[in-house]
Amino acid sequence: MSSTEFSVQQDVAIVEKRTAYKGFTQVDVLRLQHRLFAGGMGPVIQRELVVKPEAVGVLIYDPMLDSVLLIEQFRVGALMESNPWQLEIVAGLVDGDNEDLEDVAHREVLEEAGVTLKRIERVTTFLFSPGNSNERFTLFIGQADLAHAGGVFGLPEEGEDIRVMVINVEQAFAIMLDGRMINAPLLIALQWLMLNKKDLQHRWQI
Repeated sequence: MSSTEFSVQQDVAIVEKRTAYKGFTQVDVLRLQHRLFAGGMGPVIQRELVVKPEAVGVLIYDPMLDSVLLIEQFRVGALMESNPWQLEIVAGLVDGDNEDLEDVAHREVLEEAGVTLKRIERVTTFLFSPGNSNERFTLFIGQADLAHAGGVFGLPEEGEDIRVMVINVEQAFAIMLDGRMINAPLLIALQWLMLNKKDLQHRWQI
């Protein structure tokens, strides 16, 4: 039996749902049953669910310089790593249910990197960590002039301190391949660019 034959409406029974914590992040506690591959419903299990707004990320690429814009900022989830200041792509959260994802992308690029996109294309949407979170992440590739990009950006009232750097694509690929990047959206974005750069340049008529 394929999982595509299952549905939330028919094959998941939520017995209890309560919010255990609500701050910068929300945590819900669920007691539920779900359909088994062998047939029938399984036992009631408890799971904690991290509830997050939808997220958007943009890999900013300058085909004329053959370079990408990356940002660096402190991340509490990387405290146990050797360096909690993480290399990332520009990313941000959707503010409302009806906010257009491309509008979010343009806004975050301006706020976090201080550049304006000339083009933007959707790459893919994925679940960040479905084992314990509902966060959806939509990845875009955007074109910008990076000749004068750089500096420190972010919204101080949100505790943001974001350093912008422009890196040659081949150098970025080399850093990725030797294991010095551990941020998932950045890895997915650079792997996509590695596979699609020539086609992207053709579409953008470079």
